Order: sequence, then structure tokens, then C-alpha cells
Amino acid sequence: MVTAGQTIDTADPSNIVIFGATGDLTKRKLIPALVRMFDCGLVHSDSRIIGVIRNQTHEEWLQIIREGLAKYSPQISMDDDKWNVFSSRMKSVVGDLDNDQVYADIGSAMELLGERKNAMFYCAIPPGWYGRVAHGLSAAGLISEQDGYRRIVIEKPFGMNLESAHALNQELLAVCHEKQIYRIDHYLGKESVQNLLVYRFANSIMEPLWNRNYIDHIQISVAETIGIEYRANYYEKSGALRDMIQSHLMQLMTLVAMEPPVEFTADAVRDEKMKVLRAVRRFKPESIEKLTVAAQYASGNSNGEAVPAYVSEENVSPESATETFAAVRFQIDNWRWQGVPFIVWTGKRMKKKVSEVMIRFRRPPFNLFDSHASLPKENALVFRLQPEGGVVLRLNAKKPGLTTDNEPLVMRAPYADDEKEVADAYEILMHDVLTGDETLFSRSDEVEESWSIVEPILQEWKDRFSIDRYRAGTWEVPNMDKITEGCVGGWHMPT
Repeated sequence: MVTAGQTIDTADPSNIVIFGATGDLTKRKLIPALVRMFDCGLVHSDSRIIGVIRNQTHEEWLQIIREGLAKYSPQISMDDDKWNVFSSRMKSVVGDLDNDQVYADIGSAMELLGERKNAMFYCAIPPGWYGRVAHGLSAAGLISEQDGYRRIVIEKPFGMNLESAHALNQELLAVCHEKQIYRIDHYLGKESVQNLLVYRFANSIMEPLWNRNYIDHIQISVAETIGIEYRANYYEKSGALRDMIQSHLMQLMTLVAMEPPVEFTADAVRDEKMKVLRAVRRFKPESIEKLTVAAQYASGNSNGEAVPAYVSEENVSPESATETFAAVRFQIDNWRWQGVPFIVWTGKRMKKKVSEVMIRFRRPPFNLFDSHASLPKENALVFRLQPEGGVVLRLNAKKPGLTTDNEPLVMRAPYADDEKEVADAYEILMHDVLTGDETLFSRSDEVEESWSIVEPILQEWKDRFSIDRYRAGTWEVPNMDKITEGCVGGWHMPT
């Protein structure tokens, strides 16, 4: 969403090619985002959407897309006139991704827009097809940038371990330049996540406190109330560590911990993120049990409804030991953060849906009020990412009255007065692809470095036959007191 007074870079017209054009991602996220982007000028009005489909006619595909808009994005007003304008920009190519002819047909469908034939290829398909698509496009001459840019967008997971991530990178880099590959992480497209950089580097009040001298520890969390929904086949292979921590949350950790870049450019920002990843202390097999938590939700009550255990979900093995909750205690061995634990955790079927970065400060070196009935609480700065993004500062204040007893004072600053002003992550990220801004996209070395950090944990967890359970709809996760041992205030359960 573009609000009054904002200026944006106008993207050049482009052929927006979507592989997997009838899939859930396209219907739920990509098409609604493109509708809004056309409406507010984030996509050039001359751009074209080319859907790669398999078993439908063009008319059937358009019907699928319109029904998807009505089902998943009812807030988008789409009357016949607006639909006719939007659908007039849509073309389709029918074929099997394993057949070279489909790539030749894509080339024929791409239009010369102005003087260039720019193209964004969005892979809304299973990761196993990324390499085949890239090689098919290359064989058809569609990677060459002689007549316009060519940018390939791939969704996570970028591999399932270090070996497969390296193999995928090699497969893509064999036919593409690194600058043509956009590894999209929708979490980094959230405006409240990007705002972390502004909070840190546009406010001088932050920098003096942003180090081991004043910060006791940091907790980065994503709690969800939903279960695995329709993703059992993926989740059984993945688990919470791969699904959330290796990708989304470690990226958040680098934004929190990075040094100020020399300039706000893609490579400068990503270079600083890489320095953080290289400084993360590697896990030894004997330390993993103490520094990690894995658990799985049992049956319980969520939002007033009885919900089943993970092992009772459809397509889940009754003997499954896949974690639906994962927590890792990271240590960053550098000058700024030495001795400051980073507790990163995520869980499904939790008590509340909330994502936060919580900075908990050290206690005062001397407490004047330790003889009073109410001791000061720990100071904390909380960046609420969702829902209702914003900043919360928790201080201590004197209670009204004749004593110096104190009580917590919570100061809240919402990110936006109106949530409608906040752009969807896919709008932001696709606009970045169209304008060639790589800042929020992972580089190949970042991906492999993050996998190398969690690889020992994956190895330690892979052969387990049992797992701790927590009751759905609660914060009752075993061993979280262990992983937060020595941290001021212990485990922060979002409120």
C-alpha cells in the first residue's frame, strides 16, 4: 500500500512469469499482491502476467484465479470492469515443466514492452523443480539479458540441509548470475521487520545501549495458534527448526545483531549479516541437549475449540517425533555481543499468535529499592512484528502515593495507526525484484552459512524416537527454563 506523500521507484514494465500459476501460493498471495500493486502503481501498467499451467485452458485458469481472489482476498473489490482490466494483462502457457517446449513457448509469450523484454520468473513450485526450471529457461535463451533483465524468484526451503543447499546453489549458479537469483523470504518483507533497521540506525538513542554492556539477552520468537493445516507432507520432512529457525528467525537475528553497514545497499547490508553468521558459535554434539529444545503439541484447547495432537493430524505418522516447537540458544562471538545469549524459538498451537524481538536489559548494578515490597521488574524493549506491529518499552515507575514502591510502566508506540497502511510482504518483495533491489533477499553464502550452523543440531535430532510434548493452547513447553538459564527474567512468554 502506498500512502499519501510517499514516493516510490516506478518499476519498468515486465513480463511476470509464474510457474505454478494454479497453486495455493499464487491464489493466496501472488495474485492478490499483484492486483494491489497494479492499483497503486507498484507494477507498471504495461506489464504482463504469464501463467504457466498444465491441464487447464486459458479461460479455466482465469476462472480459478478469480475464484481464488473471492475466497482468499474478499477485501479486494473486484467488479466486472476491474476484473476485465486486470485479466486483459494475463496470458497463459500450457505445458509440462519437464518438457523443453514449454520454455520455448514462454519465450514466444513474452512481449517486448517498450524497448526491452524484461522478465521476472517466479517459481511458485516445489523446490525440487527449481534447478530444472532454471536450466530450461537457460536452454531456451531466456536467461540472457541482452534484451532486458531476467530475474528468478525462488521460495524457501533453499535446501533441507547444508549439502542440498549447496547443490541447489551450484545448480542455479551454473546458468544464472548471483544477481539474477532472488531467494525470497516473506518474513523479511514485513514492514515491521524492515523497520528494525530504521529503529537501530536512524535513532542515536539506540546505539550506546546496543551491546553486551547493557543487554543481558535477546529473545526472538514466532508463536502461532494454528497447527500444520494442510502442510503435513512438508512438515513431516521439515519440522520447526528447518521451517522457521534456519530461515526466518536466523535472518531476523542477523538484522538485530549486525553492525551498521557503510551504505544502505544490498551487498553492504548482506556483508554485515554474513559477519554475524560467521561469528555464531558452532554447536558441539555434547552441548546440543543443553542449548536446544524440541517439543511437539499434544491435544488441547485453542481459541475455545478442542484441537487434536500433532500425531493425530491427517497424513502424520502416529509415531512421529517431528518437532512443532523448537528453541535454540545462540552465542555470537564478537566484540559487541560476547556473552549475550540469543534465544530463538518458534512453536505451533501456542497460547497466542505473536511474533516479537525482545531485548532484555541488565539489572541495575545497585538496587536502591531492594528493601521494598515490590522489586523493580526487568527493563525490556520489545519490537512487536505481528500482530499490530510496533515498539513496547517496559520501565519501572513509582506507584502513586506516599511510598517509593514501584510498578511496571509500559509505553507502546504502534507502527501504524491504521493496519491498512501496512503493505503486504509480497507486494514489497515483488516490487523489489522488479526494481532490482536485492537487500531483503538471501545471498548464496548466507544460505549455506546458516545451514552450516544448524547442521549439527539436525544430525543430533534426526534419529530420535521420542519427543517431549506440550499441551496445545498453552505456554507449557518442557525445558524452556533450562535453555534460558542465567537469563534475566527467564523465558519471555508474549502477552
